[in-house]
Amino acid sequence: MGEDAELRGTTTLDGFRVLWVGIKREPIVFTVATLGAVLFGVLTVADAWVLGWATQHVVIPAFETGEIGTDMLVWVVALFMGVAILRAVGIVARRLGGGIMYYRMQSHTRRGVTRQYLSLPMEWHQRHPTGQLLSNAYSDVEAAWSPIMPLPMALGTVVMMVIAVVQMFLADVVLALVGLLVFPAVVVANLLYQHFSSPLMTRAQGLRAEVSEIAHESFDGAMVVKTLGREVEETDRFRAKAHELRDVNIRAGRFRAIFDPTLASLPNLGVLIVLAVGVSRVASGATEAGDVVTVAYLLTIVSFPIRAIGWLLGEFPRSVVGYRRAKAVLDATGNMAYGLDELPTRATGGALLEVEDLHYSYDADAPLLRGVDFDVRPGRTVALVGATASGKSTLTSLMTRLVDPDAGHIRIDGHDLTGLRKGELPRDVALVPQTAFMFDDTVRGNVTLGADVADADVWAALRTAQADGFVAALPEGLDTRLGERGTSLSGGQRQRLSLARALVRRPRLMILDDATSAVDPEVEARILASLRGDRGDDDGSAASLVVVAYRKATISLADEVLHLDEGRIVGRGTHAELLSTSPAYAQLVNAYETEAPADAAEGTSR
Repeated sequence: MGEDAELRGTTTLDGFRVLWVGIKREPIVFTVATLGAVLFGVLTVADAWVLGWATQHVVIPAFETGEIGTDMLVWVVALFMGVAILRAVGIVARRLGGGIMYYRMQSHTRRGVTRQYLSLPMEWHQRHPTGQLLSNAYSDVEAAWSPIMPLPMALGTVVMMVIAVVQMFLADVVLALVGLLVFPAVVVANLLYQHFSSPLMTRAQGLRAEVSEIAHESFDGAMVVKTLGREVEETDRFRAKAHELRDVNIRAGRFRAIFDPTLASLPNLGVLIVLAVGVSRVASGATEAGDVVTVAYLLTIVSFPIRAIGWLLGEFPRSVVGYRRAKAVLDATGNMAYGLDELPTRATGGALLEVEDLHYSYDADAPLLRGVDFDVRPGRTVALVGATASGKSTLTSLMTRLVDPDAGHIRIDGHDLTGLRKGELPRDVALVPQTAFMFDDTVRGNVTLGADVADADVWAALRTAQADGFVAALPEGLDTRLGERGTSLSGGQRQRLSLARALVRRPRLMILDDATSAVDPEVEARILASLRGDRGDDDGSAASLVVVAYRKATISLADEVLHLDEGRIVGRGTHAELLSTSPAYAQLVNAYETEAPADAAEGTSR
C-alpha cells in the first residue's frame, strides 16, 4: 500500500521528467511537431470563429432576405477551405514529428540498454533472469516512451483550449462562465482516474516482465520440460501468470471504460446548458445568435483538449514504470573499467600468465577462491584438476576477465588485466567453454564470427579441432546453416566447432574449460595430439594452454598439473608426480576411469 501511495503521488511529475529526457534529446523534431500541433489548435478555434461569423453575416441575413450574396458565399467557402488546408498541414507535422520522436527514443534507449548488457560483467547477468532482460529491452522501453507520441498534440490542444476560452469570454462573458462550470468536474474525473489506474498499470507492467521470464524459461528448457513430462505444469504456470496479467488489464480497462465516456459527456452537458441559457439571452436581446453558436462550438472544442490531456496522463503510469526498469539497467554499476595498456601488436608465441594471491567469492560469507598462486610459462600446458565446485570454471572466467577478482592480480606478459585497454585481452586470449553456443548462422559464420578470415585458415582450424571431416560432409560445407543453437549438430560436434572458433584467431593463451567433455575419447586424443603438435618444440613459440580436465588422457599431456580443492591449490607437479604423492588427487582422477567400466557393465547386465 505504501508503494502504491508513493506512486500515485509522483507518477505525474515523474512522467513529465521522462518526457523532458526525450525533448532534450530531440529538440528540433519536438519543436516542429509542437508548432504543427499549435497550428492545428489555432485553426480549429479559427474554425469556430468562421462558423460564428458565417452564421451572423450569411445564414441569418439569408433567412431575413431570402437571398445569399455570391461574394459572401465565396468568402465563406474560401475561409473554410483555407482553415481546413492549414489545419491538415498542422496534423501532418504533429503526427510525423511525434512518430519520429517515439521511434527514435525507443531506438536510442534500446541501443543503450543492449550496450550496457554487453559491458556489464557476468556476475551482474547471473543475478538477472534472461526473461527480465528481454522485457527491459523491449516492453519496458516501449512503455517508457508511449506518451511521447501524443505529447505534441496535448501541448497544441492546451494552446487551443486557452485561445478557445479567451474567445468564449470575448463572445459572451456570461455564457463562457456557464460553460466553464464543467471544468471542476473534469478535473475531479481525471484525478479519480489517476488514483485508481496508476497502481493497476504499474502492476500490469511488472507482470509483463514475469510472463516473459516464464515463457523464456519454458522455451529455453524445452529439453527438460519434454523429457520429464512437465508440459502441463509449465503450461499451468504460464497460464496462471498470464491470467493474472489479463485480470489486471481488465480492471484497468474498466476504469478507462468509465473515464473516457464521462470525460466526453461532461463538455456536451455544458453545451446543452449554454444553449439553454443562450436562447434566453438572445430572446432578451442580451446577446446575438452568432455568439451563442460560437460559445457552444468552442465548448465542444474544449472537450478535445481535455480528452487529449487525459490520454497523455493515462499513459504516465506505464511510462514511469517502464522507464524506471530500463534506467535501472542503464545505471547499473559493475561495468568494468579499462586502462590504457596495450599488448604487443605483433607478439608471437605463447603468453606468460601470472596469477598472484587471487581471491573471489559469489557470497561474501562463503569465499570460493582463496590465495590462488600459479603461472603458465610461454608455450606450456597446465591442467587444472579438482572436484566439482572447487572453483575451476570460476578461475577460467577470472583469467579471461569475464569477472574481476575480489583481491589479487592476474597478469598477461606482465600487464594486469584490469589495466589493459578494452579489446586487448580477447585478441590474445581465447576461452573454449564446456557448453558450446552456436548461432543460427553458417559453419563459416560460427567459426569466424564475422572476422575477415580466409577459408584456408578456417579449414586449418577445423582440422586441428578434428571437425573438418563432418563439416566437409555437410550439404553445403562451410555454407551450411546450423539452425538455432546448432541443433542440427551433436554435442561433440558443437564443442569441436567452438574449439575451431578459438583456434582460428591464433590466440597466445588458450583456456579450455572441459571443452572436449562431449567428444569420445578417440577423437579427444586426436584433438589433444593436434594441439600438442601445434606447439612445436616446447620453446615458447606456440600458444600457452590452460586445460580444465578430468580424463587421464587430457591430464597426462600437461606439462604441469594444479590440483584445486575448496578454492586452494593443494598440489602441483606432473601427473605422475601427483599420482604418487597425493592420495586425494589419485582418487579423484581415477574415479572416472573406475566408474565408467562399472557403469558399462551395469548397463550390459540390464
